[in-house]
Amino acid sequence: MKPAEAPSALKVQAALGERFQVLEFDASTRTAADAAAAIGCEVAQIAKSLIFRGATSGRAVMVIASGADRVDEKKAAHAIGERIGRADADFVRETTGFAIGGVPPAGHRTKPITLIEERLMRFAEIWAAAGTPNAVFRLTPSDLVELTGGRVAAVARD
Repeated sequence: MKPAEAPSALKVQAALGERFQVLEFDASTRTAADAAAAIGCEVAQIAKSLIFRGATSGRAVMVIASGADRVDEKKAAHAIGERIGRADADFVRETTGFAIGGVPPAGHRTKPITLIEERLMRFAEIWAAAGTPNAVFRLTPSDLVELTGGRVAAVARD
């Protein structure tokens, strides 16, 4: 693990400021399982940022969930008051500025509607993607809420 060097990781580091440190790994952190293995934490401590598209508004909707959970799209849609659908890779890159597999919770090109799965709130520390498939940063759940302006909601599948 080393400090950020890749352009996308440096972009995230700039958006986060000095309070957080983006780290790059030689191994992939693209999936929650990969990230947990590289970091040495539980899969559940990985805060994965999933981008959906509002069915009516066309806006980006980011749901940040634990790496151990799957998102219930109906619960997420209910939480924002609009149906949502999966976003394709072009939409994700266009709205966030990042590719799938490295989407961070902050520093997006266009600010998304953000929901944070409540199960993440039980951890002292969590890890989130930082712009590339092998970059992450450590934060607390309350940092995540502050960074994103997101709303905590129960959006995981039971």
